[in-house]
Amino acid sequence: MKHAGDTQDASNTQGGPVLSKDGLPGWLGPVAQVAETVEPLQLSRFLPPANGTGRQSAVLILFGEGARGPELLLMERAGTLRSHAGQPSFPGGALDPEDGDAATDGPLNAALREAEEETGLDPSGVQLFGVLPKLYIPVSRFVVTPVLGWWRRPTPVGVVDPGETARVFTVPVADLTDPANRATTVHPSGFRGPAFLVESALVWGFTAGVIDKILHFAGWERPWDRDKQVPLDWRA
Repeated sequence: MKHAGDTQDASNTQGGPVLSKDGLPGWLGPVAQVAETVEPLQLSRFLPPANGTGRQSAVLILFGEGARGPELLLMERAGTLRSHAGQPSFPGGALDPEDGDAATDGPLNAALREAEEETGLDPSGVQLFGVLPKLYIPVSRFVVTPVLGWWRRPTPVGVVDPGETARVFTVPVADLTDPANRATTVHPSGFRGPAFLVESALVWGFTAGVIDKILHFAGWERPWDRDKQVPLDWRA
């Protein structure tokens, strides 16, 4: 992925993506620093099983610059899906064999491929600049690598397959940090976690947890009322 003005080609000799911080906007600096310094247990208590089980997957955490400043790309999963139906999420999914090794560039390839398949974005406009530690989603047994990207050259996005995606949208970071949009979700199972009420959506679960930690460790978090609760039902 070579971009005009880049000091370094963002692809390796095989044509796959590599990580590069060249030319990132200054406001993304703290996020890039998070990728270099954060420890797995600082992100989540749910970490990949030590025995190596779990389905390898990746998500693309894509930051762009919108009309209201920095923003994040999200999508809402179709309500008919077997797992995490109807939930807002990052673009992403399981690694395919052609994506490569899960320990090297496989997650980078998978994150871009899935984002293109789900939102229609052009991967050539995305600069990958960091990877967070692998996390685990017990309910679906996914081992997830969060891949950080800068939407250097935005392209139109939208629903590609209604069977997978209900909608694609961006959320201003200012709305994510607004205390009025923050709450704690409470599931009947006993699960409690951060949530964001933005763009007519309730972002919770894995996605909200990762956003919450990025905001915190990047120094963007503003004090919010953790006693403000949003109940979930068993279908969530």
